[in-house]
Amino acid sequence: MVDMVNMPYALVFGSVTVLGLPLNAVSLWILLRRHSLKSPSAVFMVNLAISDLLLVISLPMRVYFYATGTWPLSATACVWIMILFHNNIRSSSIFITTICVDRLLAVVYPLRSRHLRTSSNASKAAALVWLLVVVVSIPESVDLTRFLRGNNESTCFEFNRPQRSGMAYFQPVLVFTMLVVNIVCTALVSWTLRTHLSDSARVSNKVNVMLIFVMNLVMFTVFFFPVSLVVLFDSWRPASTPLICLASVNCCLDPLLYYFSLDGFWARKEDVDTTLARVRVSDNNRWGQ
Repeated sequence: MVDMVNMPYALVFGSVTVLGLPLNAVSLWILLRRHSLKSPSAVFMVNLAISDLLLVISLPMRVYFYATGTWPLSATACVWIMILFHNNIRSSSIFITTICVDRLLAVVYPLRSRHLRTSSNASKAAALVWLLVVVVSIPESVDLTRFLRGNNESTCFEFNRPQRSGMAYFQPVLVFTMLVVNIVCTALVSWTLRTHLSDSARVSNKVNVMLIFVMNLVMFTVFFFPVSLVVLFDSWRPASTPLICLASVNCCLDPLLYYFSLDGFWARKEDVDTTLARVRVSDNNRWGQ
């Protein structure tokens, strides 16, 4: 039976699935095929694309639930689909912030940060992010399962927990912290591009650089932060489903971040490597190294 009340939610999640799956799959293919994992930005973007794909593959069951008003799977399946959504917000906020910090170092401290901005360090950081996400998921999944137990499974995605656990505050604090870091990075890069500090990198397209930081701030203020605050304010709970719908749209916009962040996103990996090599030679000649 079609649930007309919740049909708009089903349409939003369905649209995100239809757009997000091919966009992120193609982006991941391009990142791996043409950029490999030779730069820290590429490493973080690959992990961001994986995070978005994990979210997208969980959305069809949300479409079914909101279209029919019934939940055909177990309570455990419901919990893990909710966990995938929460983990996307957490991992995406961290990976977007690491991309932001990487761009900051590349623009403001291009020479002094070379030993830090390596694909090896980026891979280690990405592994730590996923480890953090998994560790946080364990007590959260236990908490969600405890409150779902004894309830009708058709209440999946719509139940209200009678009390907040300590884990409820982790996501808002994390997202707020990442937002502050993004604001600071945006301010520093904007100031550097305006004042042309002698130690800063020569940036050929300042509009693209600033667009990356603006997109990051939009991601946080529109998609990540509002939905993270729902658990803290009881008056916001009626708006939780619309905010979740809104937050899921972030996975459709991340491919734009890849396009503007990586020079020659569509170029072959060999061409990108040649360009980077020329830039390094130019910088070395410029700074006498």
